[in-house]
Amino acid sequence: MHNEAFALRLSNAIEQQDFEQAASQIETLRPIDTADILALINPTLAWQLLQRLPNRSTIFSYFDVDAQVAMALKLPREQMAKLVGEMPADERTDLYKSLDQEQRDALLPALAQAQREDIRRLAAYEERTAGALMTSDYATLSAQMTVNQALEALRLEAPDAETIYHAYVIDAARKLQGVVSLRVLILAAPEQLISDLMVNDPVSCNVNDDQEDVAKMVARYDLIALPIIDEMGALVGIVTHDDAMDVASDEATDDFHKSGGVSTMVGRLKDASITVLYRKRVFWLVFLIFGNLLSGFSIANFEEVIAANLVLVFFLPLLVDSGGNAGSQSATLMVRALATGDVVMRDWFSLLGREALVALLLGATMAVAVAAIGYVRGDAIVALVLALSMVSVVLIGSVIGMSLPFILNKLGFDPATASAPLITSISDASGVLIYLFIASKFLAIS
Repeated sequence: MHNEAFALRLSNAIEQQDFEQAASQIETLRPIDTADILALINPTLAWQLLQRLPNRSTIFSYFDVDAQVAMALKLPREQMAKLVGEMPADERTDLYKSLDQEQRDALLPALAQAQREDIRRLAAYEERTAGALMTSDYATLSAQMTVNQALEALRLEAPDAETIYHAYVIDAARKLQGVVSLRVLILAAPEQLISDLMVNDPVSCNVNDDQEDVAKMVARYDLIALPIIDEMGALVGIVTHDDAMDVASDEATDDFHKSGGVSTMVGRLKDASITVLYRKRVFWLVFLIFGNLLSGFSIANFEEVIAANLVLVFFLPLLVDSGGNAGSQSATLMVRALATGDVVMRDWFSLLGREALVALLLGATMAVAVAAIGYVRGDAIVALVLALSMVSVVLIGSVIGMSLPFILNKLGFDPATASAPLITSISDASGVLIYLFIASKFLAIS
């Protein structure tokens, strides 16, 4: 609510052409906070103020893509080209890819040739790869440079580079030879050669690697930026830490949605239309209807046992939910472990034995509680049926929950698809069958 009131005051100042007052209202704000405010007002008014700010491209880069497109469509081609030209290469390319073909054709001729070629090259990489994520704004050095020469080169490159804290050493064919940090350069003797200071064979990724693997590597090695090379070993870009963390956040959100049986969301929830929300949720709900029919078939197959022992109905939800809950716990742990690389396919067999032992202990503990209730509600035979059923459904649910992510991963699907609703439906169906089968055997004997 505070932002809305702030945006209204700012909008009023701009409408009155009082740009000095408008600028004073936001001069103490950080760029990202300024972007949040400007995104709330009319794009035409926002641009009238934004174009007068010295850090306009930085602020504009913090807008989400939809807001950037909305503002870009309001601008004359020359002004849009000037703003886009000031943006970092990767964010400039993201905006370009969000425009329709007519808008792209209008933008490109207004840009400098180097910027046009850079946009075309970066936009050509497949989505969700390192190439689509990287930026071409990075600092390079030659191994034959002295420290003095390297520092002078970095001063010239600094205005355009995404980061100069690490500079990449390349040869005449642009093949990556090493990396050297600004800290090392500052502490080194002026006449030392870069070849003596650089770290040889730095950590890097291929341009076609998946962006999630890139983010994992940045996190694993605690990098400020990760160099990206092509098939020939030539340096073509870098992925900075902030972009890698954005990917990690997006992937975690994606997995979280999948774990709830929701397809990947696009954009912010509060901005999503009813149609989008419907499409993202309907598939799993309809699909799981047919999975839940298995529970109905199991119940129909044991109608006589249930009719003769109505006490069984009282415990049915308790038992099947316990199996589903245990399965969801196992699946959650395994999906996360697979996503972080903590476990791999060859670990399945060893983990299966440990998970079975843990499930037996959990099932036995839960069996004590449910057996006591069963004895009060029924008799000793009912208590025994409940105890055996509880151990069995928790064991089966846990094994299914642990194994399904591995199976999906082996088949090439996202392990996060082993969502809570899917695990619960499978565990429910198997739990009903196990419970009523055990009950039919023991109660028939009694």
